[in-house]
Amino acid sequence: MPAHIRMILKHAAIGFGISAGFTAMILAFNIGNLWHLVTNTAEGPIAVIMLLVFGTITFGSVQIGYAIMTMTDADDDPKGGKRDEVAVLDVVPVRARGQSALGDR
Repeated sequence: MPAHIRMILKHAAIGFGISAGFTAMILAFNIGNLWHLVTNTAEGPIAVIMLLVFGTITFGSVQIGYAIMTMTDADDDPKGGKRDEVAVLDVVPVRARGQSALGDR
């Protein structure tokens, strides 16, 4: 399996773990009386599965994005950029001759 696919699957699995912990904490702390709703309705298990799936999509995507954005490359080039002088442009006054666009008043 290519290294980049393995990295994505690894971080997606980490996102699943975070989502499972998040779902368990929501149910354990009975946020919004969710534990009661899940255990006393026929659609409760479906709600838990949906919460877990959508949480996995959210936390997995964030985890993959974080992993990709924090990847580094070994740069052998010197840092800091070039220290060339910046050209300074001086203002030169120019006298205009003739009529103005509005005409002489």
